[in-house]
Amino acid sequence: MKKKTISARSNVRLARQLWGHFSGVASSSLRDLTEKYSLSVAAGDLQLLDGRWYVTHSGLLQLAARRRCRFIKTSLQDRSSDALASRWVFKATVYKSSSSNGFVGYGDADPTNVSSAVRGAELRIAETRAVNRALRKAYGIGICSVEELGSLTGSSTPSRSYERPATPPPPNGANNGNGQPRLKDKLCLLIRQHNLDPTLVKAYAAHFCGTETLRGASRELVESFITQLEKEALEDRDRLVCKLNSFSQPAEVTS
Repeated sequence: MKKKTISARSNVRLARQLWGHFSGVASSSLRDLTEKYSLSVAAGDLQLLDGRWYVTHSGLLQLAARRRCRFIKTSLQDRSSDALASRWVFKATVYKSSSSNGFVGYGDADPTNVSSAVRGAELRIAETRAVNRALRKAYGIGICSVEELGSLTGSSTPSRSYERPATPPPPNGANNGNGQPRLKDKLCLLIRQHNLDPTLVKAYAAHFCGTETLRGASRELVESFITQLEKEALEDRDRLVCKLNSFSQPAEVTS
């Protein structure tokens, strides 16, 4: 099967549709990421937060598959972990080929460096962070991954022990004016990360907020919905999908 070529121009065009205007530096960075790694905005491989590009876990796994990564090994670091404190540390090793010595990455997670919406899932987050870091080392990805951030629903500052992406923020970044990612960006990120149906998510959001449309809900209600959606997706995605399917035939609303 012939490999589909991802166009840098189409990536930039779609990114502007999703996140609005962003700086020339961010645009140039996106073109480089497209040409070097074939990362796709449409596939959810990349996310723009505070004017900086972040790669996603799914994007890294797709890259590894395209490069025919041999296998990935993970192991819990018992001596560094503390179950009572919900602190977990994982080691991940990526073997690009059968003769590879392996690229090692470590990931940690505890209640202080994850979103409040995913408390209780620190072990899984730590493993994901370790895999992401090992994959980024193996394939020379210089930007941070979304999952390495300290929070998706609070501050967008990456958690301690992880480097910030190299792309500087634009003078008029695509945020809400106070350094926080826009709610629309957060919701789009969750939809892509967990491969959810956008239309059904919007219907669920309107039901959750008690409004005819998501646009009619207050910011506080939308924030609460995003927190709830993230929690449900991480705890049991299949159950969430079933719930979303119940909104597949919403009642007709006339204006």
